[in-house]
Amino acid sequence: MRDAFAARASALLDTDPRLAVVLADISTDKFRDAAAAHPHRVVNVGIREQLLVGAAGGLALAGLRPIAHTYAPFLVERAFEQIKLDFEHQGTSGILVSVGASYDWAEGSFTHFSPRDVALFDTLPGWRVVVPGHAAEVPRLLDEAVRSDEGVYMRLSLRCNPAPHHTSGGGLTVLREGRNATVVAVGPVLDNVLAATSGFDVTVAYTNTPRPFDEHGLRQLAAGTGDTVVVVEPYLEGTSAWLVSRALADRPHRLLSIGVGREELRRYGTADEHERLHGLDPNGIRHRVRDFLDPITASR
Repeated sequence: MRDAFAARASALLDTDPRLAVVLADISTDKFRDAAAAHPHRVVNVGIREQLLVGAAGGLALAGLRPIAHTYAPFLVERAFEQIKLDFEHQGTSGILVSVGASYDWAEGSFTHFSPRDVALFDTLPGWRVVVPGHAAEVPRLLDEAVRSDEGVYMRLSLRCNPAPHHTSGGGLTVLREGRNATVVAVGPVLDNVLAATSGFDVTVAYTNTPRPFDEHGLRQLAAGTGDTVVVVEPYLEGTSAWLVSRALADRPHRLLSIGVGREELRRYGTADEHERLHGLDPNGIRHRVRDFLDPITASR
């Protein structure tokens, strides 16, 4: 995904004079040619993430469309005050593109984990959040972000589905139909969800644009599945629960949230091990969905 992002952003720099890329040492090798071609619009501020976002905010005030890029915990958690003040408070917008996601580089330890990033963006109004599930989804999502005037957070990951699943207008795309629940899969967890729910009589819907959440689409799908909803997202468990509750506030409903647990796993391990321990592998998802749909069996 990072390669696809850098290649597309570099191509867009050639055609869009409004565009600027701000880096903090991460991925500078992937923008070497672009920096040589556009030295005033590809800026590396070094390992200064607050300055990264502040500089991008200043470029937005000057009328440019900035892309700020680094690891997710440094871009969102470390520099959140700059996002809040240099974009939100100033009434400007830009594109923030992260790598690392929740635990991609597990060997890098907890300092490089960011399962809370989307939850933080939920505290700021109006930001679009895109979570590609495959590298081939990245160019179109980036094109849409560049053409837009809104703030966009793009969450890239090493975790991915085997094939791209492009969605229409950011809404929910149905890949399997059933009667007992609507299961929403966000970005790179889709194929784990499809494997986990094999043989279950459930609807599976995909989105790579969880913000704004497709509340209208969810209402329509949930009406056909007894207003029973499961949301599987590759970040902090329960991040989208408030949006599901808002979408179905006028109807009794059941909700199961599956995501990265709130407990800290203090042994670094590998990303695959973190996925398994947080129950985001097919087996973990299957057990939780099965127990949710059949609580009588689960209690035995």
